[in-house]
Amino acid sequence: MFVMITIDVSIRTLGYRPPLFTSSVVEYALLYLAMLSAPWLVRERGHVVIEAMVSILPDAIRQPLAKVVYLVCALASALFAYLCWGIFADYWVGGELDVRGVDMPYWLQFLPLPICFALVALEFLMYLLGLRSYYSYDLSEVKDGV
Repeated sequence: MFVMITIDVSIRTLGYRPPLFTSSVVEYALLYLAMLSAPWLVRERGHVVIEAMVSILPDAIRQPLAKVVYLVCALASALFAYLCWGIFADYWVGGELDVRGVDMPYWLQFLPLPICFALVALEFLMYLLGLRSYYSYDLSEVKDGV
């Protein structure tokens, strides 16, 4: 992907016309990489968390608040999965093509969305059920100290 972007920009800079497929392939690759990494990021607690605010709360508030956050995140992810599944199914049945540099089935844009949002919802459900905690971690996990 990096190579394709570099080649595309270099060719444009030299005043030539780049291959038509690079833009659409890179766009699809960015979408797939972002969506396929989302469940893993939730599992590994790789998303941004404002730990300073969470750490000053007493346990009596922090734990119920964490459950509410887990529930909201799980429900939002499940809703996105459901809505994206509907969009995916519509384009699957319709058979429309995404006509740009490379003709691709339009449903291909939506293929990772319902799957990955459902996996994100499952990860947040695991936090909600108490199998793990998103907010508790050992400070030795923090790189370069605090």
